[in-house]
Amino acid sequence: MSGQIIIVAAPSGAGKTSLVRALLEDQALGLRLSISTTTRPPRPGEQEGGAYFFVGAQQFEEARDAGEFIEWAQVHGNLYGTRASTIREALERNERLILEIDWQGARQIRSTFPRNQVLSIFILPPSLDELRRRLEGRGQDSSEVIEQRLQAAAEEMSHAHEFDHVIMNQEFSLALSDLKTVISNHFSQT
Repeated sequence: MSGQIIIVAAPSGAGKTSLVRALLEDQALGLRLSISTTTRPPRPGEQEGGAYFFVGAQQFEEARDAGEFIEWAQVHGNLYGTRASTIREALERNERLILEIDWQGARQIRSTFPRNQVLSIFILPPSLDELRRRLEGRGQDSSEVIEQRLQAAAEEMSHAHEFDHVIMNQEFSLALSDLKTVISNHFSQT
């Protein structure tokens, strides 16, 4: 297995999904997205197998208990996981697989694979006030959910130091450029 795993983690609203989408559009990087499984209900416009595979809690727990997930975590009351078969197959095909996961999942992946096979990147928002503005701007969550996400964000950001690189997403184009540079430099060293 000689493929590469790139982990991108961030608190909700930091711009992780938008940055990952932009990375995937850059054909020169040759990245493929690992699609996570979740018990979270689909958001408007989300399709099965697009950003996630959507399953019920019982189905997720059965797969977890059967050892089908290489990493999993409970985030904002929902379960998220990455299937071991997805990672194994991508690495065997020498692919560069990008995982959009939280710090707990990142910790599990980093403890499972050789250090030279995993690049971990944490995306920070400029501030919690800006994070609040972004979450409110989405128009998807109630004020109660936004408060919960902000509390969780502070906890998540306390783990940023565990990652190989930390990038602040104050301006999208600059954060994307920094992200591409980090990934390209990593590939040139492996």
